[in-house]
Amino acid sequence: MARRSPLPPYLSGASFSVADHAFHGASRNRLVAADMQRPFTAVRSVGLDLADVAERCRAYEPLLRPGEAFSHLTAAELFGVPTPSRSHALHLLAPPGATRARGRGVVGHEASVGAPIVLHRDLPVVAPAHVWCQLASALALDDLIAVGDAIVTGRRRGVVRAPALASLRDLRSAVDAWGSRRGARALASALPRVRVGAESRRETHTRLVLVDAGLPEPIPNPPIRLANGEVRHPDLAYVQWRIAFEYLGDRHRDDRSRWQGDIRRRREFERSGWRVIDVTADDLGPARLEFLASVRGLLATIGRS
Repeated sequence: MARRSPLPPYLSGASFSVADHAFHGASRNRLVAADMQRPFTAVRSVGLDLADVAERCRAYEPLLRPGEAFSHLTAAELFGVPTPSRSHALHLLAPPGATRARGRGVVGHEASVGAPIVLHRDLPVVAPAHVWCQLASALALDDLIAVGDAIVTGRRRGVVRAPALASLRDLRSAVDAWGSRRGARALASALPRVRVGAESRRETHTRLVLVDAGLPEPIPNPPIRLANGEVRHPDLAYVQWRIAFEYLGDRHRDDRSRWQGDIRRRREFERSGWRVIDVTADDLGPARLEFLASVRGLLATIGRS
């Protein structure tokens, strides 16, 4: 068996064009060896985690042309925005007048007008508010609203919340600039329903299910001071009636420590005079009517005004 020639140390964690022999210095046979990654046509990489979106984007960098930026679902994933599905193919936006990107593993888009671009994770990415407009024609309305919620809500770590990706004003400005392009009607419907505070896609869906059924709109993640003086943030709450909604996904059921934490959290709320309504995926789908009836019943019981 032929012995592979060692690669230069600087190639570890790098991607490069096959044609850039001055950089990689590898022979044609070496470029097709099993330890070489071939993420895109005419590109090789070494030691990248191609399951990670940022690493795939870095693998594509040798093919990036001036003015191009990662966009649509790829940009949403880079920003950590929740969407119902992920795209392994990279979405790229070409500047006005340039041809869209083509090739294996790439979805190219042509810009009719210039899009704002930011540097995020050392990569050129379409700005978050403009990404929201790009996704309008690809997402259902409730998911479009969930993406909007995520963009205007900074991630919370304990009592500290990081800056949001964009503000509601930024979203409004982006929608105005988007004009009558594809997805404009969906944006017009979604924008008034975007709220600051939701920390997951399902929290947004729960809020929308309640409001669409004619029930009062709950507040996402309000700070609640418990009887012991500590502050907790229920997923959603009717603060005036001391009702908290807690969404329980499959991870809550399968992770023992998370399940135990859910129990302790519920008891803390109840000791402080709060009623807790657990919400599951079924409550937002096939069991929606029963879920809504239980909420209406509870509101009737406490005699809300």
